[in-house]
Amino acid sequence: MVARYERIADELRDEILAGVHPVGAQLPSEAELAERHGAARGTVRQAVAVLVAEGLVGSRQGARRIVLGNARSQSFAELHSFAQWARANGYRFDGQVIRQHRRPPNAAEAARLGPDEVLDVLRLRSLEGEPVLVERTAYASWIAPAVEALPPDCESVTEALYESAALVFAYGEHLIDAVPAGAQDARLLGVRRGSPLLRQRRITTTYEGRPVECSDDRYRAGSVAFSIRNSLGANPLVRRAGDLRFGP
Repeated sequence: MVARYERIADELRDEILAGVHPVGAQLPSEAELAERHGAARGTVRQAVAVLVAEGLVGSRQGARRIVLGNARSQSFAELHSFAQWARANGYRFDGQVIRQHRRPPNAAEAARLGPDEVLDVLRLRSLEGEPVLVERTAYASWIAPAVEALPPDCESVTEALYESAALVFAYGEHLIDAVPAGAQDARLLGVRRGSPLLRQRRITTTYEGRPVECSDDRYRAGSVAFSIRNSLGANPLVRRAGDLRFGP
């Protein structure tokens, strides 16, 4: 038997996909939905949580939910930046550098980027006006000056570095897992400390194999889904204890 909250979620999902609640509009309040469906507010809250997890509505608390449209899914098959992906899917997006400074690399960064100092950049990304992603990126010393020259609100670092330094991000390895939000992530993303975040650790190189960056990206739960298309001969998915490894 289908649970009551699932039936409400199904109806709301159909309305969103049919345009009854257009992208950018506010979803009816919990009280309004409870009255309409003759259900308790807790049941409505469960139904809305389903849509949040699917990426159809925003997860910001304390206000009416904002309709985001179709489920947001980013593919690992294509090496697109956050901005390129968001623009291609018609989302409003922005980003802001919170902090950047040069420092010596840690052991893992030195093994991947070399022994020279790295440029450490903390950046916050938003979709449809809601914070969804905290990026912590260490750039190799050879590309650091070009990154430092970018404005703090640069929409696409990938595109800007291509234009200014002819840099092409050609290959990437992605590790994904779930981590609890620390104090800084919780504050920046507007969630409670300890809330689950989807972490994507990424290493990117040029066509020649020259390392460009190591990044630790943390997505707010329900904000973005990742899709994987693989076959036996290409782009296999490899499972390892403690994480997932993507790459040939």
